[in-house]
Amino acid sequence: MVSAEEVFLSFVAAVNRHDVEALRLLMADDHAFVDGLGNRAVGADTMKAGWSGYYAMCPDYWIRADNVVADGSLVLAVGEAGGSIDGVGWRTPAAWKALICEGKVMEWRVFTDNKPVYEILARRSQQG
Repeated sequence: MVSAEEVFLSFVAAVNRHDVEALRLLMADDHAFVDGLGNRAVGADTMKAGWSGYYAMCPDYWIRADNVVADGSLVLAVGEAGGSIDGVGWRTPAAWKALICEGKVMEWRVFTDNKPVYEILARRSQQG
């Protein structure tokens, strides 16, 4: 049986490869994604499209989980996230909470300050 931490690390690796097919396979059908503002998206197919859209906007997006702690089905991690949008690089501290059930990610919750991303997007809307 695959541990919750192993599933989490596989998900991180798929995020960093931009492998939406692998992400879809790792998500439970009723997967929930919760961003740093508490916005929630439900459904693995919804999030497959969400990841594709995010990679289109931020083509070199990456996450790095420096410390990972697992307790049963709960995995907590801290590290950094970054990438570039419109050629402008960004990076920010980040943390993740994942709930794993039967080898699938049931919930992926991100805790991060998205201010760098919002500033880039604000410049985009001012230019457009």
